[in-house]
Amino acid sequence: MPAPVPIEADPEPVAEAAMAAEPDEAAISEVADPALDTVQAGIFDNGKMWTFEYPPLDYLRTTYGFSADEEWFRRAHLSALRIPSCSASFVSASGLVMTNHHCARGSIEQVSREGEDLVADGFYAATLEDERPIEDYYADQLIEIRDVTDRVYAGLEGVTGTQERADRRQEVTDEIVAEITEEFGGEDAGFNVEMVELYAGGRYSVYIFRRYTDLRLVISPELQVAYFGGDYDNFTYPRYDLDMTFYRVYDDNGEPLQTEFYFPFSEEGVSEGDLVFVIGNPGSTSRLQTVAELEYRRDVSDQSVVDLLKTRLVALHEYAESHPEEAREMDLRNTIFGFENSLKAYTGIVGGLHDPVKIAKRKDHERRFQAAIDADPDLQAEYGDLIPRMAELQAQKREHDAALSSFLAVGHPQLGSSTMARAFAAFQYLSAQSQGAPPEMVDELKDAIVATPDQPREINEAQLAQRFHDFIRNYGPDHPFVQGILEGRTPEGMAAVIMDGSMLADSATAVAALNTGGLSMDDPAVRIVLPIAQALGPAQQVQAMVTPEETEISSALGRALFEVYGTSVPPDATFSLRIADGVVQDYEYNGTVAPVYTTYYGMYDHYYSYGAGSDWDLPELWLSPPESFDLSTPLNFVSTADIIGGNSGSPVIDQNLQVVGLIFDGNIESLPGDYIYLPVENRAVAVDARGMLEALEEIYQADRIFQELVSGVLVGGN
Repeated sequence: MPAPVPIEADPEPVAEAAMAAEPDEAAISEVADPALDTVQAGIFDNGKMWTFEYPPLDYLRTTYGFSADEEWFRRAHLSALRIPSCSASFVSASGLVMTNHHCARGSIEQVSREGEDLVADGFYAATLEDERPIEDYYADQLIEIRDVTDRVYAGLEGVTGTQERADRRQEVTDEIVAEITEEFGGEDAGFNVEMVELYAGGRYSVYIFRRYTDLRLVISPELQVAYFGGDYDNFTYPRYDLDMTFYRVYDDNGEPLQTEFYFPFSEEGVSEGDLVFVIGNPGSTSRLQTVAELEYRRDVSDQSVVDLLKTRLVALHEYAESHPEEAREMDLRNTIFGFENSLKAYTGIVGGLHDPVKIAKRKDHERRFQAAIDADPDLQAEYGDLIPRMAELQAQKREHDAALSSFLAVGHPQLGSSTMARAFAAFQYLSAQSQGAPPEMVDELKDAIVATPDQPREINEAQLAQRFHDFIRNYGPDHPFVQGILEGRTPEGMAAVIMDGSMLADSATAVAALNTGGLSMDDPAVRIVLPIAQALGPAQQVQAMVTPEETEISSALGRALFEVYGTSVPPDATFSLRIADGVVQDYEYNGTVAPVYTTYYGMYDHYYSYGAGSDWDLPELWLSPPESFDLSTPLNFVSTADIIGGNSGSPVIDQNLQVVGLIFDGNIESLPGDYIYLPVENRAVAVDARGMLEALEEIYQADRIFQELVSGVLVGGN
């Protein structure tokens, strides 16, 4: 394979003049409340998720007196990994990989054998032979980055029209990815090549990954200590979670991978005021969005997600509690965990969007950005009207907010109703059939009906009823559309009528109806599709018209931001590798102060305070720890590092590239970090390296893993 290529450190453009630019009084998005007109944007409101192609060398030197060279950044990115939906890292020379338990739940469930529940009970492979292979899993190691911005924009020259430019951009980027993939030996050579958009398409980079596909589970704690406090403590701090899991990567010969690049464990850990770095793959942020976009999210799109999750989780919880065995077969536990996490995240995001100070800060940034554009004739000519135009597009969408909110996730396998999903496909099938559509089209629509997976009746009916409640909430109970759908019944009553009378209530009756020709437009589920389609159609048309233009404007604003501020403002997260600096620091909350770190004393205090059977229960193994177990060992700690979803599993390292922690969460105050980073209150929550080592050595007696982490060398036996 090609040798790893070092990533060059590009010079860092300085944009102090732009940051200080005074806004034009007539600029877009004026702060309406005079009490807020003194609120100013902070220099790091757009965050500190620095890219490896534009490392912040001058910033680190002037801020912390830390001079990182090219080799430091090279070792950092080659020791980091990306796994499905999360981050990870090498932590020994023999392919040992560290990530979160909550990132690994799916793979832990997969390797559980008959009669085992390794997610709940934990797992430890006492020897190499006991490490369990995970099917259809991978870890990606970034080995090279290439800037292809000029090539992409050269391919767009002369192309006009929103859709035409979007289509051509896709063609060009696909061509570049295909070419570089072939250079590295094609898709079967063990490499993964991706096009990464930075600054909403203002810059383009190709990321070349070495993909490892032989990963094996080494050790994972019990769910109760990994997710200690459950959803109550999720996105909170102080925390007491041992949210860790270790894999091992094996080479093509089935031997532990020997790697030069890994982060050794620090036994000393961190202290208050220490500089730390988080190296991982933040999923996505929206810090380049305009204020109009944020306000639309606040009022319509994100609020709709909150409403959806809040109402749909009820049925999933009720089913899981009343049918525990069936729920486990459906992996409903992990599904609910994911939805609860999303609900809490979106609730925090929407809450922050209602904070007038946060919005005022975004408005001040936008006015300054617009002023900087207007101060340069060339920039003004190219980008001057983009922010107002984006506001106009949001206003167009608002005209259809009831429909856009009411039909969110209609076909979702857990959040929607399978009967309604079949009804949409059946309506199209029957219409195509009656209009003499080509047989192949009719067959495809028929297959869509058959392919819709079944749901338990309790979930199916409950989610159908909740959809009708959506209509009432968004349109109002007296709206003709709502009255026509419900026919004078309650949402629950209409859902029961459909479930009792429709041939689409489950897959077996649906297939029988299709085979006998018994399905018709009079079916109670199919009958409600026409008024829904009539209500949804105009909204879909507006969405289809607006979305491509929004994409082009966002890309143009990304280019403008880069031209004004250079790399002093990092791009939005794109689930690509970033490095975020921070300081280990406490913060004020709830009328008191959160400590820098928590200890095992706190974990046991919560257990004895809340009692057995609570979300703060402890597994049996933990109820009688050995006398040598040091309860004063730090378990979790916080820092000001800038993180978001996708950073889960990221190593927290010190200046010597040693692991001092493992990111697993943010505090509740960090949830608005999707669109603004405020280091006064944002905190990244990590498992302390000292807490991990103490548990491995004293609780799990995992001496071979403990020794491997502190020495970096593989040891045999127990």
